[in-house]
Amino acid sequence: MDTLLKKSIISSAILSALSITPQVAAQADEQIKDMEVIEVSSFRRSLIKAKDMKREAMIARDSILAEDIADFPDLNLADALQRVPGVTITREAGEGRQISLRGLGPDFTRVQVNGMEAMGTSSSPMDAKGGVSRTRGFDFNVFAAELFNRIDVNKTFSADQEEGGIGGTVGLYSAKPFDYDGAKGAISVKGGYNDNSEETDPRFAGLLSNTWGNFGALASVAYSERSTTEFGTNTTRWRKEGGKITADESNTELQAELDSTELWFPRGHRYSLWNNNQKRLGVTAALQFKPSDDVSLTLDVLHAKLENEQNEHHSAVKDNKTVKDLEWIDNDGQKEVIYASYADATWRNENSARYNESVFDQYTLTLDWSLNDDLSMMALVGTSSSDFDQPRVQKSNIHAKGKVDIITDFTQDRFYGLSYSPDFNTTSRDQFEIKDIYLQEDYITNDFDTAKVDFTYLVGDSGTVKFGLNYKKFENSAYQLTQSNAQNIANQNTGFLTLDDNLVNVFTQHPDHQWVQGDLSALLDFYGLSNYRIDASMLTENDKSPVSETTQAAYAEYQFESSIAGKPLHVSAGLRYFDTEIKASGISNGIDIESTRNYSDILPTLNMVYELDEDILWRFSASKNITRPSLGSLSYNATVSQTSGEAITSVNMGNPELEPFESVSFDTSFEWYFEDVGYASAAFYYKDIDNFIVSTTTEVVYSSLGLPAELLPADKSMDSIFYLQRPENMDSSKIKGAEIAFSRDFDFLSAPFNNLGIVANYTYADGEAMYRDIYGVEGNNQTKPFTGLSKNSYNFTLYYEVDSWGARVSAAYRSPYIAGASSSGDQDESGFHSTTYIDFSAFYQLTDSVKLSLEGINLTDEREEFYSDSHDRAYNTTTSGRTYMLGLTAEF
Repeated sequence: MDTLLKKSIISSAILSALSITPQVAAQADEQIKDMEVIEVSSFRRSLIKAKDMKREAMIARDSILAEDIADFPDLNLADALQRVPGVTITREAGEGRQISLRGLGPDFTRVQVNGMEAMGTSSSPMDAKGGVSRTRGFDFNVFAAELFNRIDVNKTFSADQEEGGIGGTVGLYSAKPFDYDGAKGAISVKGGYNDNSEETDPRFAGLLSNTWGNFGALASVAYSERSTTEFGTNTTRWRKEGGKITADESNTELQAELDSTELWFPRGHRYSLWNNNQKRLGVTAALQFKPSDDVSLTLDVLHAKLENEQNEHHSAVKDNKTVKDLEWIDNDGQKEVIYASYADATWRNENSARYNESVFDQYTLTLDWSLNDDLSMMALVGTSSSDFDQPRVQKSNIHAKGKVDIITDFTQDRFYGLSYSPDFNTTSRDQFEIKDIYLQEDYITNDFDTAKVDFTYLVGDSGTVKFGLNYKKFENSAYQLTQSNAQNIANQNTGFLTLDDNLVNVFTQHPDHQWVQGDLSALLDFYGLSNYRIDASMLTENDKSPVSETTQAAYAEYQFESSIAGKPLHVSAGLRYFDTEIKASGISNGIDIESTRNYSDILPTLNMVYELDEDILWRFSASKNITRPSLGSLSYNATVSQTSGEAITSVNMGNPELEPFESVSFDTSFEWYFEDVGYASAAFYYKDIDNFIVSTTTEVVYSSLGLPAELLPADKSMDSIFYLQRPENMDSSKIKGAEIAFSRDFDFLSAPFNNLGIVANYTYADGEAMYRDIYGVEGNNQTKPFTGLSKNSYNFTLYYEVDSWGARVSAAYRSPYIAGASSSGDQDESGFHSTTYIDFSAFYQLTDSVKLSLEGINLTDEREEFYSDSHDRAYNTTTSGRTYMLGLTAEF
């Protein structure tokens, strides 16, 4: 594009991102030397660079850049990405974890690290937030933000991109030695405080880089600790419960209401608190060799490790069959009990601990070679691994021996109920006995091997032919080990349930309730289970439900420049062919099974940029792309819910015969660029998705599934009826939306307000899918929004910057969204209410090389409300607290 070199701040890294040959880049460097150098402060400078990268791309792309280490606009990569139009995030303990892009969930977005597809896997202690899952969703909290200096969000598809991301592709890039002029060093030290955990945590990052002629080396390290506390109340869903009786037999009116089975009760209202002590380490190294202007060889190494030491505490209302009194409200035709007084009920108190770690390692070798004036080549080989190990999940449950009176009250707040016993001391050990000990282990492995080569050939004055080959192999496996009622197989005190003072403690950390709980360490010692590991000696590879994908691809793309009405038109048209082989293994009815299948397709792409004026662009894109099914859906892996009681329990199993999602997408946008950071844009997109995967549900006898008895809940047998939930390709769907973005300095105002600026965007998304057998009723199919789709979201940042100091405040809003539709009888869907997170950041330049920073995260202590059913009942409500960071950054 003829505007390519208008801004002096476009670096060689940007040129390489636009696939410009080394000779062209060298010519560009010469032109840059003769241009005016624009000196601006850090946040404003990063906005200018990101704007120019957006402008020069042939596809719809947004970028986020950091000038130096610890200079990223946000502390977390997902938190930074939420500022991009079309991006919304999910959070774990107040920190961003996964993203949705243009209304499509995490599974629909591909993530590359230094040009190579990657997987980052962590977990949540909350089932409502996914627990341990085997999806393609990338967990951004695995990585320290300081490891990267650029993020690209590619929203449209071109033939030279690897297939797989209907939502888009996110590229993460770590720093290289030739990004800097000669020697470079930086160090950052910060301290953080969270007002929920009341802990102070360290955060450190450092970078060293130097070049010696044609050779360069860089190393960076980032380490942080983070103590978090989330607390609140939850209900574990609601249910139309039968079998309840009145405490007073003469109260026939109340008994008639209870017998009507029209009353919706919380299944087990409970107080909950989660603590987490997190350690995150990241290390990068880069070696670059440039023997000439025509050849560049780069080796990138990246290591990341995330450790979570978690404990959680719950006090739940159970066995609430006898009712003394109740109050209900009409909730859209359903009777929702917001107040109930129970007799002969029970408190069940849980104390759990778990340790898990996520380890990511990647090695990539990249060659950029200009073979002659017209032909250049880029080749990459790489390997990466991402392993999640959770070797320890330990749970103890104690419950009240006698039956007690309990009141559950939602009258003051429908999403934050209170439960209490008027005449019972929940902190007294004498009233409780041991119920059970539960143990679990989880393991997930992901391995990628990639090799690809891309060629760029200049044709005539304005034509470019790009073509290439790609090979990729992805292997995944996962397994879980469980041991229910471990007290019954203990080495000592087997089956003994009586508590004494040495086996309990009183939990006082929750602000709304106190209770006695089992001392988990003491109980494990008491039963001789402290070092107990679940026996995995008989596990075979097939027990780990391995899945492998091997993909070979080739593409060709032609780019040319023409004109219409004297205005430049840039066109890129291409075809991408891929062939994928899937192998899945498992065990059924005690027999090893394995399936192999192939699928292939040709994906056409068209991208156009028309320069309506020097600073006004019109973009258009049409393409076909795919997203491969989640790994859990493809595997033979089976997960058995540990729900106890009268309810039918569910079994989730995969389906290796699933076809990939297919999408035909259209995108158009208008972009106006002005001033240094100024631009305004409006984009519209439409995706027609086939092979939509839905979960089907059937009732089966557990023994027919060929699964071992060890997976059964404590009160179920081989003859119990279970819901079998299994994914199938069944439907097509559509998603459409619009994005509006605006950024500019207020330089038209008089001083000092001329140093103000804003960055704002709004996204609308609309898409629905058919969900099957809602409420467990066969044929009750309902249309609902895509999981993870917020119809409305916006981001707004107001900043002020001068040379010596600057500050900004940001707000990120997303409207309600569903987390999933359900075929259980308890709910038709579940999801999250809207949230608005407000963050603050400021810096003061103490000297030319030393900077003081202050940051505030989640300043309003936003409440996250997870709802149950389309009737919007409370499921889980928590707060994670405000976090403040104070730090120093020095450059040398």
